[in-house]
Amino acid sequence: MNIVAVDIGNTNVSVGLFLDGKEESIQSLPGAGEADLRDCLVSAWQKVPVLESSTQGKRDGVIVVSSVKPAWTELVRRMAEESLGEEIRVVGEDIPLPMSAWVDEPEKVGADRIVSAAAAYAVVEDAVVVADFGTAVTIDLVDAKGVFQGGVICPGFEISAQALKDNTAKLPKVVVHRPTTPYGKNTADAINCGLYYSIIGTLEEIVRRYAEEIGHWPQTVITGSAAAMIKDDCPFVDNYVPHLVVKGIVLAYVKHLESQSEMD
Repeated sequence: MNIVAVDIGNTNVSVGLFLDGKEESIQSLPGAGEADLRDCLVSAWQKVPVLESSTQGKRDGVIVVSSVKPAWTELVRRMAEESLGEEIRVVGEDIPLPMSAWVDEPEKVGADRIVSAAAAYAVVEDAVVVADFGTAVTIDLVDAKGVFQGGVICPGFEISAQALKDNTAKLPKVVVHRPTTPYGKNTADAINCGLYYSIIGTLEEIVRRYAEEIGHWPQTVITGSAAAMIKDDCPFVDNYVPHLVVKGIVLAYVKHLESQSEMD
């Protein structure tokens, strides 16, 4: 089973190559960089082996996409058709979501949230919290039976920093980084500390409230572009897993294949 798994976020696109079910590489790049994205897709696809039975050089693999940005989905679809002669398969459309969701409108939950939750539950096999730190921060709960219960959504570092700059007269735009002290000696450092520690505090408070709801402290997994920066200041977090959405895309496709074989 050979898969090129594409995670389309609000800012970045991650392209993962899995050969015989094993991770070979995962690369993240800005989604707005069309030329680089095309090169990345082509490079990954060229590493997929050619079918022995193919006389036209058709490769033995699939391109599976999870997306929160429809315009970029169509961009990747066009790239695959024009540069590779392949069709993409989209999680939530062509491939079922790998986990049921006990929420008001399951079809409106981002596929990235569901696939990453499913990937975490597949390892933990118990109640688990999955927090993804990207353009937005999502903190989701899966119960002990493997059902997505919902979660919270709040602004990520970039959005919060921009909001402070745009809605005040003198506050500067900061690039959030791990502080050296819990308080700032100047305006920029004060903003940095405020944004950095507030998101950690939010995560801990939300997980605590989830624990009160289910009766025990759940395993907590963090992922996303900003997760690496905060993980050392989150002793209550059990695991940091880069590119969890990409791993969840692969899981979704595997489950899809299994369900098809059971129907045959």
